[in-house]
Amino acid sequence: MARFFKPQKRKVTDTKHKEIVISRLDHLGAGIGHINRKPVFVDGLLPGEKALVQLTEDKKQYARAKVIKRLVDSQARIKPHCSIYDQCGGCNLQHLSHSGQVEAKQQALAELISKFAATDMDQAAPIVGNDKNYRRCSRFSLRPSNGKLLFGFRKKQSKDIVDVEQCPVLAQSLNELLPPLRSLLTRLKGQKHLGHVELVEADNGRVVLIRHLQPFNDKDMTLLRQFADQYDVILYLAPTSDSIDRISGQAPYYELDDQKLYFSPKDFIQVNRDVNKQMVQQALEWLDVAPQDRVLDLFCGLGNFSLPLAKRAKVLVGVEGVDEMVHRATDNALINKQNNTAFYQANLDQDVTTLEWAQEHFNKILLDPARAGAAGVMQHVVNLNPERVVYVSCNPATLARDSQVLLKQGYQLERLGMLDMFPHTGHLESMALFTKKSLGSKK
Repeated sequence: MARFFKPQKRKVTDTKHKEIVISRLDHLGAGIGHINRKPVFVDGLLPGEKALVQLTEDKKQYARAKVIKRLVDSQARIKPHCSIYDQCGGCNLQHLSHSGQVEAKQQALAELISKFAATDMDQAAPIVGNDKNYRRCSRFSLRPSNGKLLFGFRKKQSKDIVDVEQCPVLAQSLNELLPPLRSLLTRLKGQKHLGHVELVEADNGRVVLIRHLQPFNDKDMTLLRQFADQYDVILYLAPTSDSIDRISGQAPYYELDDQKLYFSPKDFIQVNRDVNKQMVQQALEWLDVAPQDRVLDLFCGLGNFSLPLAKRAKVLVGVEGVDEMVHRATDNALINKQNNTAFYQANLDQDVTTLEWAQEHFNKILLDPARAGAAGVMQHVVNLNPERVVYVSCNPATLARDSQVLLKQGYQLERLGMLDMFPHTGHLESMALFTKKSLGSKK
């Protein structure tokens, strides 16, 4: 007998308003409560708050909801300091005090990691900086609308743009540049061909990168150069997504550990200068780098950890997936006269055991992967049998996953610390120190 495919009926989400009481925050800053014993995640609510919500997603194991009306507020709730907080998609925790955010993130990190590791680890004091004007780089979206140029950030859960005059978390020198930059862009004949603008506060000047989809005419180029001269700006133009041209100013750099790290505005750099400096210093202390050490820096980027490590170690080898960043790290080492370094390009999601650098011995390793983590290279890290491993993470879920490889091979999680890299957001950065059990605890 022939059988015919019978599609399953799609489950219709119940949109009836329901009451919920929030018990805690997750590691992304969303409130967690329960409806019919199922965990429900709700952005914008704090522990102890009661609200009327509407489900937006209903899975077998969990659900998500949006707030219709708060019924009971937490005493921890404060008034956001940004006038467009309710619209802008940049920050999602300004309704909680900065100290409350740090405490919540510490707790969420400890709870998540304790499920996979011994609970007697040393939880280090959080690394914290200013919660205002901390961002030294940011991207602004642009879009012509009804004769006006919208200049700002994406709205919450939307591709629409909320217009931004000033941003409380952006570096003050970049905030000061926003009015004249907006005025410049509105005077360009090629305004409708603009894509976005990226701003960076380098240590030798302010960087402006303008993405444009069509070439600028001569009059627009004159206006751009005049703007760069008047405001002492390092100006880049990006005619394609893969190429940029420096129009004025010297190559930008930032200083770290008495060294200059040059970068392109296309490169990834840590947005929080103060926390980055403290983070690198803590990594150096936790690895306990000595002059005889051979150190491997995986996902090394342009050398943010590599160069400070090289100053203290016998040998530093950095490995990075993006070839352009490998060249940048190599050049930065040469500029700073770090002759004990070597940098290689490799896809760290694939088997690296046959590669040249992977044949060498390293007694200390640092990893700083992207959100996807370092699953592809963790077994090789274990095979190298290092004394100490420092893992810098921007995603506690992948840190917890990757730590299993180390823990199963005789390592212990000795220290864990939260890094407050992105105040007022749900981003949770952390650092973990793993040591061989046979070595004992060295603090």
